[in-house]
Amino acid sequence: MRTVIIGAGQMGLRHIDVTRSLGLDLAGICDQKAEAREAAARCGIPARCIYDDAQTMLQEAAPHCVIVATTAPGHAPLTRLAVQKGARYILCEKPLATSLAEADCMLSTCREHGVHLAVNHQMRFMEQYTRARQIVNSACFGGLASITVVAGNFGMAMNGMHYIEMFRYMTDEPPVEAQAWFSSEVVPNPRGPQFEDRGGALRLTTGTGKRFFMDIGTDQGHGVQVTYAGPFGRLTVDELSGDLDLVVRQAEHRDLPTTRYGMPWERTSEKITPAESVGPSRAVLEALLTSRDYPTGEIGRLAMAALVAGYVSNERDHTPIRIDDGLPRGRVFPWA
Repeated sequence: MRTVIIGAGQMGLRHIDVTRSLGLDLAGICDQKAEAREAAARCGIPARCIYDDAQTMLQEAAPHCVIVATTAPGHAPLTRLAVQKGARYILCEKPLATSLAEADCMLSTCREHGVHLAVNHQMRFMEQYTRARQIVNSACFGGLASITVVAGNFGMAMNGMHYIEMFRYMTDEPPVEAQAWFSSEVVPNPRGPQFEDRGGALRLTTGTGKRFFMDIGTDQGHGVQVTYAGPFGRLTVDELSGDLDLVVRQAEHRDLPTTRYGMPWERTSEKITPAESVGPSRAVLEALLTSRDYPTGEIGRLAMAALVAGYVSNERDHTPIRIDDGLPRGRVFPWA
């Protein structure tokens, strides 16, 4: 399938590996920055396939599949342009857009033209979540009640949106309410002074009361650890090392109330595949091209909406905010 990549930064170069591993016909890659185009050339992309203008590349290459790997402000206009130029499949990096209004325009444009749009939320293809999902849904664990993420300052938008989608994936429920406490310090963004991300804490809940808490304050500088809790157990995953630690009540004590939190337990440990981006990105693109359980644009929009609600909560004295149509659709966020 004829494919092009818009954006030759860190993720764009990884998508070169993705397209090659799937045997796709990489017909072009473009970036406005000369150093990014040079990096693409060092990856073995022929000069005739390297562009500095997306419109020209889309016109000349006439791709069936377009990967949008620019920073967030380019996602909406480039997705619309790809649709106009005849693309049938579009994989967009996250965050899907910089405003809910832009995201809605992307979704409606793709629907009107029958274009399949995916966002590169990879959780359903990563062992650290697929294995965790198996465990928390097992009889010995008793189902999932809450998820707590404690990590270094990896950014609410840059990485936090992945964990919002992970919560939806793990619970099979959309979050319906958000509450946030952002750090007062705003750390310079490595992608440029025009971008801003926030550290701090975010709490989400689903309609049935399942809970998510993410603590990524600007005063935290190491690691990514996720704890899953349920009626009978606790599962902790160190996502950087790949260590998984499971503690569950012994079977004969599982009919006792949760107040009996100190009953005899069983403990097991496993090693899982540490986090990386090329393999899961390949899985997302393959699922998109085969129409098989891929993370849709609507899923990317939901993750955005949850974070927008967090911004509103932080600005309204940390009041819980519903994730619904009352959110500010036109507000543009300085996400990268």
